[in-house]
Amino acid sequence: MSFSNFSLASELPAWKTLEATYKTTGEKFQVKEAFDKDASRFDKFSKTFTNYDGSKILFDFSKNLVDDEILAQLVQLAKEANVEGLRDAMFKGEKINETEDRAVYHVALRNRALKVMEVDGKNTATEVDDVLQHMKEFSEEIRSGSWTGYTGKAITDVVNIGIGGSDLGPVMVTEALKAYSKPGLNVHFVSNIDGTHLAETLKNLNQETTLFLIASKTFTTAETTTNANSAKKWFLEAAKDQAHIAKHFAALSTNADEVSKFGIDTKNMFGFENWVGGRYSVWSAIGLSVAIFIGFENFNNFLKGAEALDKHFTETPLAENIPVLGGLLSVWYNNFFGAQTHLVAPFDQYLHRFPAYLQQLSMESNGKSVTRGNDFTNYQTGTILFGEPATNAQHSFFQLVHQGTKVIPSDFILAAQSHNPIENNLHQKMLASNFFAQAEALMVGKDENQVKAEGATGGLVPHKVFSGNRPTTSILAQKITPAALGALIAYYEHLTFVEGAIWNINSFDQWGVELGKVLAKVIGKELEDNSKKVTTHDQSTKGLINQFKEWAE
Repeated sequence: MSFSNFSLASELPAWKTLEATYKTTGEKFQVKEAFDKDASRFDKFSKTFTNYDGSKILFDFSKNLVDDEILAQLVQLAKEANVEGLRDAMFKGEKINETEDRAVYHVALRNRALKVMEVDGKNTATEVDDVLQHMKEFSEEIRSGSWTGYTGKAITDVVNIGIGGSDLGPVMVTEALKAYSKPGLNVHFVSNIDGTHLAETLKNLNQETTLFLIASKTFTTAETTTNANSAKKWFLEAAKDQAHIAKHFAALSTNADEVSKFGIDTKNMFGFENWVGGRYSVWSAIGLSVAIFIGFENFNNFLKGAEALDKHFTETPLAENIPVLGGLLSVWYNNFFGAQTHLVAPFDQYLHRFPAYLQQLSMESNGKSVTRGNDFTNYQTGTILFGEPATNAQHSFFQLVHQGTKVIPSDFILAAQSHNPIENNLHQKMLASNFFAQAEALMVGKDENQVKAEGATGGLVPHKVFSGNRPTTSILAQKITPAALGALIAYYEHLTFVEGAIWNINSFDQWGVELGKVLAKVIGKELEDNSKKVTTHDQSTKGLINQFKEWAE
């Protein structure tokens, strides 16, 4: 089944219209002038999302290089690309991941209204809720101390062993919501196959009070199972008896046979379906570490925040639809301005892993060059997403954003209310002043006359000129609560969906991850015997492997 009636986005009439508009209007568009001409521009181009609990998030798109005409043309592009049809198919559980013949149904994981959401004629609501209730029971036992280790002591440390989405999501969310954590109960994450990651994590932990969550859908992921087996060995050095594994290991997996072989009681196995992609799995059993860390009620609120954004995405007209607007702006810059990157800078230390999480979401989803019609694209697709928390980022790469030669569309994120309002909220006000100032400075810049008026002369003048007109989207939340974070993640998920729909690519497979894995298995066998030189591979790879063998002895 095909979900589009076109192959290349560049063939769509609206695409061609936008190409012409860029040459006549977009290329010369000046945001500052647009504000001067339209006193209502901020009201017109900013949207407020109201969450299920009444809290709000303001998305200010007004500093972007668009006007009414450009926005209307972008919305027309979304219509011609069948964004709404593909969205509706996703929410109906249809198999829009055509290359893997799978539904894309992470939205069903946050269906807290328990409405009917079917895949292959089967309602997922009951199954999803059953897993959540199991997570609730388990997490509450850990948090209350009623679950004890093999010596009768309560669990103090939880170690999540996973990789990719089984790591990035829980890491980011537990950091972002650390203010909701239980004192004395710590979470740790191991993902890298580099032994240092596991060794440093275990260094200060006690086998008697440590619980491991092994996060692997198939329980065969090479990096995860290798780390899990090393963790088991570390545990048994103290515990001795294999029977004790059942009290200190749980599995986030669907492979009961492998889980049982490992020594984990299958009662402590938390499953999820193949319609849950790894980069969307934090909403599933993969989020168990989050539920333990912040409590199930807060985890449930996290799901409900995403569910509320889903409702907005499915019910709001395209021209008012917040993630649709975000996705359209991304396409506008990527495909017509030639912007290759996208900056996300949270003005919030708790969100310091948010850009890393979005990197997988965006680049694994849309780093594709073949359309759903099996043609190679003749246009750019996925942007290179990067970011760090501000104000730190201002002292590292913001120089390039302000005065470099590249157009770097940027998202700035801030909460009005801090979880830590120290010094009579002085820190938050300083942080906010930077949030507002950076976006304003990127828009207005500083011309030669202003620089000279400030006293600069001669050759110094051009060095102090800022071109301005650099696009930003400001996202202002009341507070980063579990519900707000859920909505923010869902916003970026759906923004990424809109990009992929317009580019007519499958945003839900990841074949590009496979080739390196296959070759690594071959080379792994060749590394087993240091005394035997390899004679295969290209000259460079062969030379590197043989040098490694010599030095590793």
